Amino acid sequence: MGITEVVKRALVGRKLRSTQLGETLLPKRIALPVFASDALSSVAYAPDEIFLTLSLGGLSAYTFNWKIGIAVALVLAIVIASYRQNVHAYPSGGGDYEVATVNLGATAGLSVGSALLVDYVLTVAVSVSSGVQNASSALPWLDGHEATTASILVLILMGMNLRGTKESGTTFAIPSYLFMVAILLMGAWGYFRFLTGSLPDAPSAIYDIAPEEQFEQGVTGVALVFLLARAFSSGCAALTGVEAISNGVPAFKKPKSKNAATTLLLLGTLSITMLMSIIVLADLMRLRYVEDPGRQLLLDGKPVGSSYQQDTVIGQLAGSLYSNFTPLFYFTIACTGIILILAANTAFNGFPVLGSILARDGFLPRQLDTRGDRLTFSNGIILLAVAAIVLIQAFDAEVTKLIQLYIVGVFVSFNLSQLGMIRHWNRHLKTETDPAARKKMQRSRVVNTIGLAMTITVLIIVLMTKFLEGAWIAIVAMIIIFLIMRGIGRHYDQVSTELEIDDSDVTLPSRVHAIVLVSKLHKPTMRALAYARVSRPNSIEALTVEFDPAETEKLMEQWEELAIPVPLKVVNSPYRELVRPVVRYVKELRKSSPRDIVTVYIPEYVVGRWWEQLLHNQTALRLKGRLLFMPGVMVTSVPYQLSSAGRAKQRLGKDRPAPGDVRRGFRDR
Repeated sequence: MGITEVVKRALVGRKLRSTQLGETLLPKRIALPVFASDALSSVAYAPDEIFLTLSLGGLSAYTFNWKIGIAVALVLAIVIASYRQNVHAYPSGGGDYEVATVNLGATAGLSVGSALLVDYVLTVAVSVSSGVQNASSALPWLDGHEATTASILVLILMGMNLRGTKESGTTFAIPSYLFMVAILLMGAWGYFRFLTGSLPDAPSAIYDIAPEEQFEQGVTGVALVFLLARAFSSGCAALTGVEAISNGVPAFKKPKSKNAATTLLLLGTLSITMLMSIIVLADLMRLRYVEDPGRQLLLDGKPVGSSYQQDTVIGQLAGSLYSNFTPLFYFTIACTGIILILAANTAFNGFPVLGSILARDGFLPRQLDTRGDRLTFSNGIILLAVAAIVLIQAFDAEVTKLIQLYIVGVFVSFNLSQLGMIRHWNRHLKTETDPAARKKMQRSRVVNTIGLAMTITVLIIVLMTKFLEGAWIAIVAMIIIFLIMRGIGRHYDQVSTELEIDDSDVTLPSRVHAIVLVSKLHKPTMRALAYARVSRPNSIEALTVEFDPAETEKLMEQWEELAIPVPLKVVNSPYRELVRPVVRYVKELRKSSPRDIVTVYIPEYVVGRWWEQLLHNQTALRLKGRLLFMPGVMVTSVPYQLSSAGRAKQRLGKDRPAPGDVRRGFRDR
């Protein structure tokens, strides 16, 4: 076993057989943190976005925070109910993509696919960046190094996911559950202190908020509607990740659909409870959270200045509630930071599966449908990590900038999925005769109709309020990915059509003419000649290109001395070219006998060191590059192993005893 293989096994683990796929399936207790960590973690930054947006209107706009929270929770509940139907109707793992493709057509399906691919990349970038930002509340030394830290964490997540879905899920389960405990405990403790009259104010409660210029005269009329709509669209970031469970149904243990639906119900209940706990507590504790604290926060009518350090919403709540017991404060901050980072794990499970389905349908490279050593779609995992790191570096891990690109893709998929499910029920209602089944389908259609009305409203609001803030970048990315997938699909369709067998393919060629390229008379040449002769072509000849007449004459003399039973053809090259004369000769041969097949045998060295490859085979590579594009021409490389190749083989490891050899008394010699 070579050093590369040793390192790979240490990082990824031992290989798994295809028959062991069943061992990687997830029970509900592991599936919840694996597929729902993104949606659960959204409650850590969705309240921040609501407060940030409302702060533009000054302190008076904060009276709407809990109302916006209720609106977001209502949309979340409807979407959860809709997806519970999706997992029963389409349990194959295609999720929104399959629903849209089956019911609305390939174009709608590709639109969903491109939107989800972009959303998964943004999920990783936003989650990890948000986690690093929250961690900086307790670790000031992270300031200024957020992008580098976030990129390293993405690479760590990639490595853990390459080890397998079940392994990564088991690793991430404990931090995910600890985060749930931390938020629910903080909420319970806060409400207990409120009921007992001991609820403290947040550290930022002493400040006033300076409204933006357009709201200086008060927040009323159209300006108020626009501000509330923008805050609502920002809060809808809490819905991201809901679709991941419908894409991951095949990873659940049987009964798959039932377990996935139950996990969705748990997800919805926990998300709504945690989200409203944070928003209502922040309102009761008079918390202030603004985009530019140095300018917007006022103390006695004056800005606090750039020296003011603003913690996140959860950081401020935990700091006040646990002021007398700091371990719980650090526990809450640590759990929040970890879950925000681990939320990216949802995308690491959803993106590769969706990529494999798109690849299977011919819209992405086939390599994305190949399982790795640990039965994961390794290429998809690596591609997701690279794309997320590019985004993190481009936006310097700033969540406020990245969040503007967010949720557009997920709401595009929500809308097309809801519309697809309505058509699904309409189609089945035409043939269903059982009254009970029809009534159930009609109820499901009502749920999807309400869901479509809500999600399309949110999408319109998002586009109106966030388009110029950065959402246009996500839309452009979706369009580009859509066009790329359409192009890949057309290419695969064209190749498939070209490769279909017709009558001409069962007709044998008239003759096979073999050409062995000769530069000098040595062992590689003799091996190529022997291989060409044993292949029994109809005719065979050796071909050399003349640069130096004296060298050519010497070669011909050696040829005659050894009595090689193959005629040697000499092609003159007055401009000392090698590739062009050979190509011209082969073309003329093909033109004279169009029904013949020409096979060109090229001797090549096999070397053991990377730098030796630079010293050999360069002409052979150029020749193959030209000849492979000629119809009716076959190119055969005849390898000759140099001594360095033999030593490299020895370094890879000697033959090892087969299982049971030692027990039977056999030894490796």
